[in-house]
Amino acid sequence: MKRYLFVLCLAIMVQSCIPVRIAPNIKDYKLSKGKKFKRSLSKRTMFIFEDPKEAEHFYNYVNTKFQLNHENVYDDIPFMIDGKTYFFAFYETAIPTKVLNLAPAIFSATLNAALDTDDDYVGGEDLIRTDNWYIAIEVYSDYEKDCLHEDSFSRELVLNYLRTLKKEYLTTHNYNETVFKN
Repeated sequence: MKRYLFVLCLAIMVQSCIPVRIAPNIKDYKLSKGKKFKRSLSKRTMFIFEDPKEAEHFYNYVNTKFQLNHENVYDDIPFMIDGKTYFFAFYETAIPTKVLNLAPAIFSATLNAALDTDDDYVGGEDLIRTDNWYIAIEVYSDYEKDCLHEDSFSRELVLNYLRTLKKEYLTTHNYNETVFKN
């Protein structure tokens, strides 16, 4: 009985994948300090959402919507809410999900031992990586350094604007349409 239990446990372990790092799953959007979400981001509070589109689509969307002609597209993009000017900067960032697949690693170790080689690796991939892409947006103005901070006076106005911007980005395929909506 112990032998069957050992074989069963070994079979489950060999076929299992152990998550090394799991990327966050964001349903709608998330407000978080940039540094908490990813170290390379700023310390400001950010409006973060998953980007299901290909790379550079958000760049093209912002460039077309705000008619920036490929100048300063990532930083200091001005927009107006109730007659006040705000600025936003965005970051397209990836967080990978990494999973260790034990079957190839054990196969590799067994094959290396059988062939009496010192190679580190013989066989297939043992680390499976899938990247999840996110758009992180920070908003500031001449009066506030962080308009998304929980103590900010303009937080709700800016959040409404960003929700609308996100919805428009995700539903629009021809970004030239956004110029006529303005």
